[in-house]
Amino acid sequence: MAGGPWGPSGRGRCVNPERFRRIRAALDRRQPDLTVLMERVNKPHNFSAILRNCDAVGVLQANVVLPEKEIDLHHHTSGGTKRWVQVRVHKTVESAAEALKASGFRILAAHPTEKALDYRQVDFTRPVAFMVGAELDGLSEAGLSLADEAVQIPMLGMVHSLNVSVATALLLYEALRQRQAAGLYDESRLEEGEYHRLLFEASYPEIAQVLRSRNEPYPDLSPEGEFLP
Repeated sequence: MAGGPWGPSGRGRCVNPERFRRIRAALDRRQPDLTVLMERVNKPHNFSAILRNCDAVGVLQANVVLPEKEIDLHHHTSGGTKRWVQVRVHKTVESAAEALKASGFRILAAHPTEKALDYRQVDFTRPVAFMVGAELDGLSEAGLSLADEAVQIPMLGMVHSLNVSVATALLLYEALRQRQAAGLYDESRLEEGEYHRLLFEASYPEIAQVLRSRNEPYPDLSPEGEFLP
């Protein structure tokens, strides 16, 4: 690391120890087998709110099929959310479903069909992807046909549905409740290499960018976040 723009060992540019502990604690609770698939969510504030929901419960990566009038992902997402929740963009709902199922995910459509299950009666400790749609139109017929099951949130009033970001929050927090009870948040579930990459990029984003441009590996970090020789 000698000769780098941050000095021979990163000294003088070290991350704040308290912030480093918070980053590690967040990574320790990340859930690689819990995700959301947004099918053409067309309101920027809903898109941004869903990503914040994902971060709040430890989702590692969200999936999105952009609407015809594409959302500027960088403009409508806060820097902190972008750093923590990776966004994987798919061209079609078919390609998104194929990729998720190939990775072992069960796709649950958030849609009030006659056969939809009460979301509180479904096991969310297994690999699961919640598929949610646009505010007015909901999920497409193609999206519904690709889902393994449909789930719904009971509605006792006159309206038929909740705001999509609110509904997604309820689904994710039920998954959080079940997974906490099952001990899935007790220790890191990320692969070692991915954990190290995410830890370094969150702790030293500018240095990580320089190293990526040089195609150089990230250095190891001490438990306090300092560069190891």
